[in-house]
Formats: sequence, structure tokens, C-alpha cells
Amino acid sequence: AMSVSGVAAQSLDECRRLAREHYPEIRQYDLISQTEQYNLSNAVRAWIPQVALSAQVTYQSATPAYPDAFNAILQTNGMEMDGVRKDQYKIAVDVSQNIWDGGLSKANRLMAEAEAEEQRRCVDVSVYALQSRIDNIYFGILLLDERVAQTEMLISVLESNLSRMRAYCENGVARQVDADVVEAELLSARQTLAQVLSSRASYRRMLELFIGCTLSDDKLERPVMRDLPPFTTARPELAMFSAQENRLSAQRKAINTSVMPRLSAFAQGYYGYPGLDMFKSMVSSDWSFNAIVGVRMSWNIGAFYTKKNNLDKLDLAQKQLDVQRDVFLFNTQMQIVQDEGEITRLRHAVDEDERIVELRRRVRVTAESQLENGVIDATDLLRKIADERDAALAQSVHEIELLQAVYRLKTTLNQ
Repeated sequence: AMSVSGVAAQSLDECRRLAREHYPEIRQYDLISQTEQYNLSNAVRAWIPQVALSAQVTYQSATPAYPDAFNAILQTNGMEMDGVRKDQYKIAVDVSQNIWDGGLSKANRLMAEAEAEEQRRCVDVSVYALQSRIDNIYFGILLLDERVAQTEMLISVLESNLSRMRAYCENGVARQVDADVVEAELLSARQTLAQVLSSRASYRRMLELFIGCTLSDDKLERPVMRDLPPFTTARPELAMFSAQENRLSAQRKAINTSVMPRLSAFAQGYYGYPGLDMFKSMVSSDWSFNAIVGVRMSWNIGAFYTKKNNLDKLDLAQKQLDVQRDVFLFNTQMQIVQDEGEITRLRHAVDEDERIVELRRRVRVTAESQLENGVIDATDLLRKIADERDAALAQSVHEIELLQAVYRLKTTLNQ
């Protein structure tokens, strides 16, 4: 939701901060932390005794029975024993406790932490990219502000000259066509002002959507020109690459632990028929309580079949990651060179702009005097006015573009 009050400080830093807080993806951090806690909790619970309940009813085609000779002796003595019945019943509880899992639970914890860290760094990259979008809109508004100011100044000059031109026409010093030329230029300037104001309103609306609140009617503050930062990049993409390396390392540990044996203690108790005392169950069909305790060792030999291929896949993923990092560093270096060249060019332009504007102003003032004396016509005067306006606008644009280039370099270096 967008608040109705204006921003207290309409600065670039404030807009960046508000945009980060308002950006929907910022909620990913909490979701990643919650997922990490669940995964870590699952890894720890591998050491909690595992309890399983089961019940079964079976019917067997054959069961242990007395030998025929022994049955004949029993029958001679008047005893009839059929052996274990073919219908059998069991209600059981199995308890298992890990003693050593070959490092599996530790590898799972490292994997959960590495995956969460990688996801955080990916969100960092996405949120950091937001800064460039805010900067482009912010400096775009500043440029449009300057165009508004220069166009309003042009309108003021044209209005002044139109008034004088009409007075000259009344006195017979100038022709009506001269006044018409100035008036037409004035109307054109007013049309241009309306178009620039509409563009600025659209840009301000976009910025308001990003920061989540409305801007006040005041102009945005022009950022302070700062010294160029040292050329050492600390971009979040590099932290993301490191997090991806850590995740690959955790996967290697998980693969290595998959071929390790497992050692656990277990206990099983059940109530049913037949019991562990098979002889007693052959004599009586009563249900009984039974229990077994022991230590179990298991070893999944099949994990060796895929271990090498899985490790080779991780090696390829590491090489791909190295290529991505090299490409990123190369592109970053190219962007730095481009930004440096742009800054140098704009600084030279700014150094000369002030002198150009002053000269254009002098020419325009002289042209106004020449028009009054009939030396030049209105068309020549308008040309001098346009030259002065273009020079003043170029000066303002160069100053803002220089600021933008410096801040773009700072963004490239994350300084």
C-alpha cells in the first residue's frame, strides 16, 4: 500500500532505502530463514530414537512341526501336538537409535546452511539490481526538472521580447511579422513545457510506486558530488558465487558420506503368536510378549556405483561457476572502463559549459539591442535566444549526467 504523506527527505539515499523496504522480494529473507530452520531441525532429529508401530496377520503354507516319529511317540502316550499354527498374529514396536551415521546428519546440516546462504545471496543480487533502477528514475526526474526550469526561463525571455516587439510595432520600429514569429515561438515553448511536465509526472509516479509513498511537491534533492571510490569491487554477485561454491562443497561431503556404513542400536518388542520360544508356541497357541535388542550395521554398497559420476558432475558444476565468475568480472571491468571514460568526458564538458553559457547570454543581450536598433530581425533574435537556452540546458544536463556517471560507477563497484 502507498502512504498518502510525502517523503520527509527526498534524497537519492532515502529513495533507495524506501525502495528496498517496499520491494516484495525482501520478504524472501524471512521465508529462507524459516526453511533453513526446518531443514536443520530435520537433520538434528536424525539422532532422535526412531519408533515404528506395526501389526500383521499372516497365513503360512507351512510351519515348524514335530517329526512324524516323535508325533507317534506322543500319540502312544495319549498326547496330540500339531506344532505351530499356520495363522499367525503380531503387534510390534520397533525402536532404533543411530550410533554412527557416517557423517550423514552433519552433511545434511551443512547442505541446509549452504542452500539457505546461496538463496540469500541470490536475493541480495536481485535487491541490489533494484538500486540501478531507482537511480535511473531519480536522475531522469532531475533531468526533466532542469528541462522544466530552462523551458520556463525561455518562456520568460520570449514573453519579455514579445512585449517589446509589440511596442516596436506600435512605434513603427518593427513589422507585425516579427511579433508573430516571437509569439509562435512562445506558444511552441509552452507546448514543450506541457509535454515535459507530463513526462516528469510519469517518472515521479514510477518512483512513488517503487518507494511505496507519495512524493511531496518539492523538487528532488540533487545528490552531492563524491570522490571516485577505489577500484575494488565488492558486488553481491561475488558473494553469491562463493555461496554456490560452499553449496557444491556440502554436496561433495554428502556424496562421500553416502558410501559410509551406518551403525545403530535397535530394540523390538511384540505381542502375538508365535513367540520367540518356538517350542512353547508348538505346544500352546496363546499370545505372548517377546523382545529383541541388539546392534545393527548396514552398508549400502550400491552408493559406490554412482559416487564417481556424481563427484564428476560437481566438478563440472564448479568449472561452470568459475566461468560465470570470470564473465562477471570481465563485464564489470568493461563497465568500469566505460564509466571512467564517461566521467572524464563529462568533466571536460562541465568545465567549458559555464563559459559557453556566459558567451551565449552576451550574444542574446546584444541581439536584443540590435533588434531595437533595426540591425537584425526577430528570426535572428530567436536564433540567439535558442542558442542560449540550448547552452544552459546542456550545462545542467552535463552536470546531472556527471553525477549519474559517478553514482553508476559507485554502483558498479558497490562502494
